[in-house]
Amino acid sequence: MGRGRAGGAPLGRSARRVREHRELHRGAARVRGAQARGARNPAVSLSGATMSITVLGVNHRTAPLEVRERFAHERGEVPGSLERVLAAGARGGVLLSTCNRTEFYLSEPDEAVPEAVWAILSERLGGGRSASEYGYTQRDRDAVRHLYRVSAGLDAMILGESQIQGQVRDAWETSKAQAGPVLHRLFQSALLVGARVRSETGLATGAASAPSAAVAVAARIFTRLAGRSALILGAGDMAELAATCLASEGVRVTLVANRTYERARAIAEQLGARALTLDEAWEHFADTDIVLTSTAAPHAVVTWDHVAPAVARRGGRPLCILDLGMPRDVEPAVAQLENVFLYDIDDLQAVAAQAAAERRRDIPAAERIVTEEVERFWAWYGGLVVVPVLKEFRERLDRVRAAELERALRRLSHLSPEDRGEIEHFSQTLLNKFLHQPTIALKEAAQSGRGYGLLEALKRLFGLERRDDP
Repeated sequence: MGRGRAGGAPLGRSARRVREHRELHRGAARVRGAQARGARNPAVSLSGATMSITVLGVNHRTAPLEVRERFAHERGEVPGSLERVLAAGARGGVLLSTCNRTEFYLSEPDEAVPEAVWAILSERLGGGRSASEYGYTQRDRDAVRHLYRVSAGLDAMILGESQIQGQVRDAWETSKAQAGPVLHRLFQSALLVGARVRSETGLATGAASAPSAAVAVAARIFTRLAGRSALILGAGDMAELAATCLASEGVRVTLVANRTYERARAIAEQLGARALTLDEAWEHFADTDIVLTSTAAPHAVVTWDHVAPAVARRGGRPLCILDLGMPRDVEPAVAQLENVFLYDIDDLQAVAAQAAAERRRDIPAAERIVTEEVERFWAWYGGLVVVPVLKEFRERLDRVRAAELERALRRLSHLSPEDRGEIEHFSQTLLNKFLHQPTIALKEAAQSGRGYGLLEALKRLFGLERRDDP
């Protein structure tokens, strides 16, 4: 039962559960087809350029694991998908793809961009289905808030889980060449928001990640973990973190297998284990207690044929298989084998979610931090539009002031230098007083998302889009 991202296989378990809860996704506007619901405020325009931030995506609230794993992008696939979206008409883009979400963050997207995003994901879904059925769209302030909540662990399947912050950082690093200045600033600030929430609240205390949940699950199967043996399949960050969590509970990580032997050896040396290739790993399923997988392979690497012969030789001893892979590393049919306890990423995150009850009391404090930081970012973002217009407004009026002052002083040649200086000072003071209130009003309007009309009126009334001097 291998899996591909494409293909029309029917959705399995958890699909109904996800559909029932899809509408509970906070702030996520459900979309149909390529068109999302309209934004509450129009995007701000400056000399014809639209200033806006949009996120389109799918996550654990809107799609089951069988769907999400088809949307998942490996690191090398990110630039190609972003290139297609940017070609459809976006100034910048960042693609965040984890086991729980695939999200495109875009700056200044044209109307054709949502269709391009859903087309890319629909190709991976296959079967003639539309990815937009599982999708949501957030714009401007709501998009900023969404990313901040993701980075803070507020939008995670496991409330407060800390792994997402590293995934946000990885997404930004992978997309840097295509992000553009606005998304650079947004993702930098998102990392700071996540760090602030974790340092100022108790949202990240306890077992907040899939690796820590894996330890909790293994502890339920065995009377005690100390002295149990573990085989690790995969040598990425997730596998290393999970292996470390197991070792911290006294589990003997004896074997590390990976497609690339050198990488397996590097992790094995850190854990005091022996390195193997994947082909060498199957025979050890018969004598290990825990198998933990996180290979990042595009298809299942652990099949019924690999596990069944080993189970026959185990003499009824339980085998715990912890599948942290995305897509899944282990065929679901393996769970049907006697005395095999298989947990995939959704199972593990559901277990860890039970530990979230104590963290919920810190949600209000975390949300206050997010709101404060959203306003801070939006003030900066609004300034990107207002400052250039105000600068041009001031310069144009100052040119008018200087020209008229020169004409007046030519007719008043009898004035002393002191008097001429006094008149020039008066003209400058008058201009500053005239500009004071419009400057304040425009900045406040831009920061509150209501600056579009005022900016357009100002440009039209004073001819700011024309470059002719008075």
